[in-house]
Amino acid sequence: MLLEDLQVIVKVAEFRSITAAAASLDMRMATASAAIKRVEAALGMQLFIRTTRQLRLSSAGERYIPQCEQALLTLTQAKQNMQDEQGSVEGELRIALSSDLGRNLVAPWLDEFVQEHPKVGLKLNVSDSNIDFYRDAVDVALRYGSPSETNLYGFKICNVPGILSATKEYLAQNGTPTHPQELAGHNGLFYQLHDVINDVWTFSSNDQEYKIRMSGNRASNDGDLVRRWCVAGHGFAVKSCLDVADDLLAKRIVSVMPEYQPRTSELWLVCPSRQSITPAIRLLRDMLKEKCAVILQQLADQGFIDEKHL
Repeated sequence: MLLEDLQVIVKVAEFRSITAAAASLDMRMATASAAIKRVEAALGMQLFIRTTRQLRLSSAGERYIPQCEQALLTLTQAKQNMQDEQGSVEGELRIALSSDLGRNLVAPWLDEFVQEHPKVGLKLNVSDSNIDFYRDAVDVALRYGSPSETNLYGFKICNVPGILSATKEYLAQNGTPTHPQELAGHNGLFYQLHDVINDVWTFSSNDQEYKIRMSGNRASNDGDLVRRWCVAGHGFAVKSCLDVADDLLAKRIVSVMPEYQPRTSELWLVCPSRQSITPAIRLLRDMLKEKCAVILQQLADQGFIDEKHL
């Protein structure tokens, strides 16, 4: 019986599924099944009762597995304490990133992170779809919005104001709106999630809120493609200021009607549990806060965002 076998046992008990546990641990189902057999053989008792439709704990499993969880947690914390004392950061980081933020900002930052900590390896999951930590075998996710699931744990990185943007060329051809109501006559570029198109845009100014149903000829479930359409001059887009920071600073696009603020979101680094936070994740959190603060300050200094929203 190996220490890794106990990790498999705990995950199978958590998910009530060998398949889900194997996916979470990034291993083959046959490997997970072999681990269960080794533990049960060593104990001389059955931990799980399997049927064709479900898997549940036996009475022995109900007594044994909570003690395994506590023992593994103690070992993990001891290892992290030793690494903290030695300043050692190592291991594999499996990170989920949104398409736009991940490709254009965070991926280069992670290159710097690995260069500074060469014992850290990366596996990146770049997608705008919602991440399931167990199904997608991810250790940590950088995403907009605070974690709503009670079992998740997160660190807030920063506030992220939204930006209504277009190119100067598009505005020259189609006119520059001065009030949200005037946007209804323009072409919107939409983000789409699970076949739901985000075509109702909300703006606020002086405690007044304006909801505008837009029309447009382009929608995508890839936020980076929406940004590219905007830079190409195909219409208006509402984007996170971090997603379009480089385009704004390089004057490829302009901020329109900054006095009417689109929704402000929050950027969070989310983990499946407090116990999953490693020294590498703490350092990653600190780096993200520092990098984002620099970009947000640049945008504020040039008038693209209001510091009161940060």
